[in-house]
Amino acid sequence: MPKPSRATHQLESPDSFDVGRYLDGIVGLLGGTANVIMQLSTPPVGYGVVESRVDSGNVMLHPVKRLRTTVTYLSVALLGTDAERTAYREAVDVSHRQVRSTGSSPVRYNAFDPALQLWVAACLYWGAQDLHERMHGPVDEATADAFYRFSARMGTTLQMPEAMWPTDRNAFAEYWTTHLANTSIDPTVRTYFDDLIDLRMLPRPARWTFGRVHRFFVTGLLPQHLRDEMGMTWTARDERALDLILRTLGATTSKLPSPVRAFPLNAYLLDLRIRRRLGLPLV
Repeated sequence: MPKPSRATHQLESPDSFDVGRYLDGIVGLLGGTANVIMQLSTPPVGYGVVESRVDSGNVMLHPVKRLRTTVTYLSVALLGTDAERTAYREAVDVSHRQVRSTGSSPVRYNAFDPALQLWVAACLYWGAQDLHERMHGPVDEATADAFYRFSARMGTTLQMPEAMWPTDRNAFAEYWTTHLANTSIDPTVRTYFDDLIDLRMLPRPARWTFGRVHRFFVTGLLPQHLRDEMGMTWTARDERALDLILRTLGATTSKLPSPVRAFPLNAYLLDLRIRRRLGLPLV
C-alpha cells in the first residue's frame, strides 16, 4: 500500500486521469481469483455468491460467461463512458435483484447494499494497486492519489454513492485495515474458494496443467490475514520467487504497445459496444 496521500486539491481530476498507465491486461488477470477471495471473505458477500440462484452467473457452471461478465465490468468501470457505465449498471441490476438472503441463510445480505459494494470496490482497488507496484515499483504520490480517486468508479458503476468512497488514501488505509481484520472464511465458503483455486470448473487436463501454478499466484497475492483464514502456507522463498516473476512480467509488459497491454479489457469493451448497438444482452 502506498504512503498516505498529501492534499489532493492540486491533482488532476479523476475524469482526466490516464488509467492506461495502470493497465496490465492479461497479466493483471493473475490476481483475479485472489481478488474474488478478498471480496467474498466478508460473509454477506461470500454467501451472496455461494447461495446465488442466478445460475447463468455461476462460475462453476459457466466459467467463460462469468469471465466475460467480470472483465466487461472492469473494462466499463475503468475505460467506459458515463452512458456505458449506466447501461451496464442497469444490466447488472437485473441479476442482482435475485441476490438476497433467505430465511435459511446463515447471514443477511442484499446485492444492492452499498456498504458491500464499497468493500468489493475496495478489494478491486487494493488488488490493482498492489499488483501494479509489485510489477512496476512505486509510483509518485500525485499519480497514486489520482488513481485512487479514479478508482471510485469500481463502486459507482454499481450502486455505491461516490460519497461513500473514503476521502483519500489515508482514509482508505484505515478503512481497509479495519475491514480486512474483520473478514473471515468459514468451511462452506472455504470449500468454494478451494474449488476456484484448483480450477474445478475446467476440464481435468486444464486443472492438472494449471492448477498448481494458479494456487501459487492466488496464495502470493492474498493479504496474510486471508492466507491464515484459508490455512495456506507461504514462505520467504515463495515471496522472493513471486517478486522475481512479477518484476519480470512488469518489465516485459511496460515495453508493449498500449493496445496490446490493455488486452483483454479493450476487447471486452468493444464487445459491450457491439452488444449495445445490436440490442443484445449485456450480462
